[in-house]
Amino acid sequence: MRTRPKDRKEQIARASAEAFSELGYHRVSMDDIARRVGVTATSLYRHYAGKYDLFRLAVLALGQQLVDCTAFADESDGETPERVWDRLVSALIATTLRYRVSGGLYRWEGRYLEEQDQAVLNDQVKLVNRRLQRPLTELRPNLTSRQRWTLSSTVLSAIGSITDHRAQLPADRVHAILNRIARDVRDTDLPDGSAEKRPLPGRVTLAAAAGEYETILHAAMALFNERGYRETGMEDIAAAAGMPTSSLYRFFPGKSAILTASYRRAADRVSGDIPEALGNADGPVDAVGRLIDAFVRRSFAEPEVAYVYYAERGNLPAEELAVLTNIQRATVTAWARQVTEARPEIASGEARFAVHAAFATVVDLGRLMQYEYTEEAQAVVRHLLRVTLLGAG
Repeated sequence: MRTRPKDRKEQIARASAEAFSELGYHRVSMDDIARRVGVTATSLYRHYAGKYDLFRLAVLALGQQLVDCTAFADESDGETPERVWDRLVSALIATTLRYRVSGGLYRWEGRYLEEQDQAVLNDQVKLVNRRLQRPLTELRPNLTSRQRWTLSSTVLSAIGSITDHRAQLPADRVHAILNRIARDVRDTDLPDGSAEKRPLPGRVTLAAAAGEYETILHAAMALFNERGYRETGMEDIAAAAGMPTSSLYRFFPGKSAILTASYRRAADRVSGDIPEALGNADGPVDAVGRLIDAFVRRSFAEPEVAYVYYAERGNLPAEELAVLTNIQRATVTAWARQVTEARPEIASGEARFAVHAAFATVVDLGRLMQYEYTEEAQAVVRHLLRVTLLGAG
């Protein structure tokens, strides 16, 4: 007789997380998960009402892994704050590496959770942040609450960024670069808030004279950001653009073509900033600064593009995803080359991980700040990217 493995529930949670992370919530079926576990879909239905139950299990299980690996911090009164901080960061890195294939699920697909489950996930993330903030508060008692949240969120973003890419390094070197970033972020002095708080000019808005093509792209990205790609139909885009659905097909054969065009444009713009930054730079340190300035400015000017770029990759056609991945790799390599020239002690592999951490930080902090379009908000993000890439010095 075959017996049910003792870790079957964990197997199902892991298989579900990997399936949803790889394919996205809407493209996964119960059969997909059953095949990964080695059972039938019928057997899954005996224990789970449907796909959403498995999705909820997968996302919240990943969040719980972060909670569990940091639980020791609640009973660490006898340790120095420096020691507690190092243990927390190391535990978070190790756990994220263990679940690297599926770890991005709670970052980008968690938005499909129902309201009460979203609240559970939010509480998990808040708890991990607060555990990081305890030793941070002891080490830096003069920080404001907003500064503590900004710093702990940046550290978690840097660590979580390894789920967004597939660059390879031995685990000890991943620990080394992420521990370095975490310490530098922890110890940095954020801008003092003296920068202008008034809204900046330049946020992308759509004028009527932009034309139908631009109107369609703008409306689509706003909807993909607000609802998700799968929840948005061509009719929705047409209504938001103020034109009949038939007009969309004069420019795009379907919804995936709109997403592809938006991705290509975003990737080309970030890549296109590189020659200008390098051509006007006074050395590699200045080049890194110019690259950061352009990237932050673009991300805050078009926040919906910055988020959709990460969240909807799985909905691109395979051939387009391959092209986009190659463009991104070339961009990361160009940034990493400037980082290694500015800091020769950092090898190219570590520099690539730092660049990915910087890119993720812009999106995560932008969302935390609700992309507040002020010089003050952008100054904080620019500063933290410089610390991530160039260190605290």
